[in-house]
Amino acid sequence: MEALLAHGPFAEFALLLIISAVVGAIAVSLRQPLLISYIVVGILLGPAVFGPVNAADQIHLLAEIGVAVLLFVVGLKLDLAHIRNIGPVALATGLGQLTFTIIFGFGLTLLMGKSAMEAIYIAVALTFSSTIIIVKLLSDKQELDSLHGRIAVGFLIVQDLAVVLAMMTMSALRGAGDAGWAEVSGSLLLRLGGAAVLLYLLMRYVLPDLVSRMARSQELLLIFAIAWGTGLAALGDYVGFSKEAGAFVAGFSLASTAYREAMNARLTGIRDFMLLFFFIDLGGKLDFSTLGNELLPALVLALFVLIGNPLIVMAIMGYMGYRKRTGFLAGLTVAQISEFSIVFVAMGISLGHVGPQALGLTTLVGLVTIMLSTYMILFSQPLYERLAPWLGLFERKRPYRELEVEAQGRPQGQPRIIIFGLGRYGSRLLQQLAAGRMPVLGVDFDPEAVRALRRARLPVRFGDGEDPSFLESLPLQHAEWVVTSFPQWESNRAFLHALKHAGFTGKIAGVDPREMGVSDLVVIWGTNPVNTQVNVMTHASRARKERGAKIFVTDINKERVERAVSEYGAEAVGLDEIYDVDADVYSPCALGGTDRRTLFCLSAETSYEELRKGKSVPRIDVAEVGTPG
Repeated sequence: MEALLAHGPFAEFALLLIISAVVGAIAVSLRQPLLISYIVVGILLGPAVFGPVNAADQIHLLAEIGVAVLLFVVGLKLDLAHIRNIGPVALATGLGQLTFTIIFGFGLTLLMGKSAMEAIYIAVALTFSSTIIIVKLLSDKQELDSLHGRIAVGFLIVQDLAVVLAMMTMSALRGAGDAGWAEVSGSLLLRLGGAAVLLYLLMRYVLPDLVSRMARSQELLLIFAIAWGTGLAALGDYVGFSKEAGAFVAGFSLASTAYREAMNARLTGIRDFMLLFFFIDLGGKLDFSTLGNELLPALVLALFVLIGNPLIVMAIMGYMGYRKRTGFLAGLTVAQISEFSIVFVAMGISLGHVGPQALGLTTLVGLVTIMLSTYMILFSQPLYERLAPWLGLFERKRPYRELEVEAQGRPQGQPRIIIFGLGRYGSRLLQQLAAGRMPVLGVDFDPEAVRALRRARLPVRFGDGEDPSFLESLPLQHAEWVVTSFPQWESNRAFLHALKHAGFTGKIAGVDPREMGVSDLVVIWGTNPVNTQVNVMTHASRARKERGAKIFVTDINKERVERAVSEYGAEAVGLDEIYDVDADVYSPCALGGTDRRTLFCLSAETSYEELRKGKSVPRIDVAEVGTPG
């Protein structure tokens, strides 16, 4: 082992990653978040235990980049529309929980003999819950769209905003010396005002066009996002804010663009990888010689977070007219501190406000609360059933607000059909379905196509359909159909895998010209394939020769129809008669005729008349190849 590590940092990093993978697998088997395993790896490989890894400077640099990417992604998710849509319950619950936790946490920490500055940092750290962990747990339990899930996500957003404001405030104290609070507050407000004006000008006049140009290449868009995040992080540190605050502002400045979901999806994996080094760096720096004195304070504060925070949330939600069950399930999501808590206290060390003991105490509280709260959320229902008799204190006689929510029923405006790929076929289909008042959403990674359709006031999103992380951001749970117009089989295969990973259970209409080779009936609407798309006609001809398939063709160009009949043995039908052909495969090259009616006629088992009577469509195979060039 020593001989291997003697080769330098590369060998050390290889060892770190191998051990992290092994310990991470153990954590997953125990249904624990991976960040717990990363801290354990840092402890094991740091100087406190085995200490084989000495590349501390390199790990610390990667840790700083990881924190910057984390805050950038948080800012990226908080566009102005999202912030405006935070419900009053989520806002009140979030602010109430923050206020009470800070007050009680500050008092508890002072009673334990900590200084006022340490008490402030620790009390603020106790208020933050892990958005990453909570969303993942709720998603796994399919509770994100539940009432308590939506409320929990709302006050998690409030917490994310609060942590950035806290970082900015504490950073403003750096170098303040003996200056009074009035002077410090004035300086902070002045810098915040300047930053707000500059940010508005960038978001209004510079970034939309700049990001649009970068989005022409997927790789370039990713590089730009990382460069923008780290650049503003460095600038934020230079002007007196923190790197973390600068990274958040960088993400927030791009959150209102059409490309935020694509950037977020591609940065998620990078964020998780880079945060590995932050927690390893944290675990390696823990001083166990001082942690022994922090065990009792850590236990007291952990119990406060595990019990006190949920009770605060339950009390607020009960007062606002929600049932005890909703308050209890939402309250469990704050029974922990987050990675932000540790990042916040670590920032305090870099600013010279607190010592390593505060970080060690916060880390111990984090380890205990995250481990225990994970099981509390996973087994929330059995836990509620046991505690329900004692929770009536947190419920009004008439939970009026929840009764109003139930009366509203299923949320409106969710797409029933999602179309991936907005080329000729996909865009035309989107237009026709939208014109027919069908709830529909279009998705494409071409910024120009998205921009053009958005100008036409069509519901579109920019993103990569092959990316599972992006698909999870879409309302797939409400969609009945997913239509893909990707012409490449490889793309469709990746897309289907991503859909499965995202948990889509609806019906899929796909694009694969090879389906024609195993079909008994092929319809070619528009004869472009006959003249230009040799690949399409190759599959169609193979189906006719090997399976005796019938090929039906229609077009306004009579000469092309005649060629299809003479060269490929196709049968010509009229433009209106094409609707009555129950096809296995449909090749839409005449886009003017592709509409909702056309889409749902494409089944060998269901005719249009049967569909009108309410019969479901068991299968649709759509084949389309775009015009060359």
